[in-house]
Amino acid sequence: MTLIAHLTELRNRIAKALLALVVVTAVCFWWYEHGLGEFIRAPYCGLPEDLRFTNGDRSECGLLITNVLGGVFIRLKVAFLAGAVLSSPFWLYQLWAFVTPGLKKNEKRYGIAFVAVSSTLFGLGAALAYISLSAGLELLLGLAGSGTVIALTAQDYIGFAISLLIAFGVSFEVPLIAVALNLVGVLSYDVLRRSRRWIFFLTIVFAAFVTPTQDPFTMLVMAGPMIVLFELAIQVARFVDRRRARRDALAHFHDLGDDEASPLDTRPSPLDAPVDSSPSPRG
Repeated sequence: MTLIAHLTELRNRIAKALLALVVVTAVCFWWYEHGLGEFIRAPYCGLPEDLRFTNGDRSECGLLITNVLGGVFIRLKVAFLAGAVLSSPFWLYQLWAFVTPGLKKNEKRYGIAFVAVSSTLFGLGAALAYISLSAGLELLLGLAGSGTVIALTAQDYIGFAISLLIAFGVSFEVPLIAVALNLVGVLSYDVLRRSRRWIFFLTIVFAAFVTPTQDPFTMLVMAGPMIVLFELAIQVARFVDRRRARRDALAHFHDLGDDEASPLDTRPSPLDAPVDSSPSPRG
């Protein structure tokens, strides 16, 4: 393909991904009043009464809006995040479909697995962030101590929750990158094995910088599963490299199709020196 053809295909892939994102976001914008908004507010509403705004009624759970367009932007943020997550299988497939033509036949088989695993990991990361959100809020807001009145604005809470969900979701994708690089032959198991300690250390540093709360509880909640996923990625790389080594040992031309000729050297080889079979003279 020419450069223009590549750019045209990239434009078409991006357009399809954006169209899917816009459609799903529109559906989530309507869904906000039918359960999505309550789902987002649930971790905050589960806090003790002294850590949330009740307006005199203990059964209430409210977030403050301090400007006219605050409610619109909140709804758009939540709808966009939900749309990005729910449409991720489609736009991840578009990304992989653009990269696939430059890969070998055996590398293309990982497309469906890549989309499925990456979507699952992002969902698991976001789910873990949602589960730990209430505990993190209770820890952070409880540090304010007595004599303070806590009333979070909707902008602050929604922004904090979205940042946490995205941070956890993206962080769970990082070990998958190591597996993908190993599958295409860029990163070997030996390199990962020798760098295991550094990987675990940098994972903790990464979690400390990425988590929006900057508290040890959230950092450990993110770093712990990431370390487990990285160890799993190392073991996957070990299995892949062993299988690749066995396959290379059995067949030297495994990348060729059944109807392709093997690259044999057709040049004539030199003949062995003639052996002198005449009887040796007796002296």
